[in-house]
Amino acid sequence: MQTEKIEFLKNYLSLYINHDVIMDSMNDSDSKYVILDVRNAPNQIKKDQIKGALAIPAKDLKARINELDKNKVYVVYDWTAGTTLGKVALFALLSAGFEAFELSCALEGWKGMNLPVENIEL
Repeated sequence: MQTEKIEFLKNYLSLYINHDVIMDSMNDSDSKYVILDVRNAPNQIKKDQIKGALAIPAKDLKARINELDKNKVYVVYDWTAGTTLGKVALFALLSAGFEAFELSCALEGWKGMNLPVENIEL
C-alpha cells in the first residue's frame, strides 16, 4: 500500500512545475516555456496576468489548440492551485500530444511571492 501511495504522489507531482523554473527562463527570447492563462473570466474581472502570459481560456483551448507550437512546453495557470481549470487545460494539452505542466503556485501564489505580473488592457 505504501508503494502505491508513493507512486501516486510521484505521478501527481510530475504534473506541476515550480515558479523558479519559469523565472529562470522568463526573459529569454527563445525560452522553451509558454505560460498560458486559462482563466475563463473576462479581462475586466482578471485585471492582471503573469507577465508575458498568453491568454487562452480553458473553455476555448481545444478549439484553439492548432495555434500552439508543439516544440514549446506549456505552463498553464488558474486563479488558485485548488481550482480545476488548470487541470482541464493540462488534460487537453497532454491529450493533444503537447508537453505541458500546471504552475504549482497558480496566480495566487505567484502574486503572493511578488513575481512579475502585468495589467491586462481593457
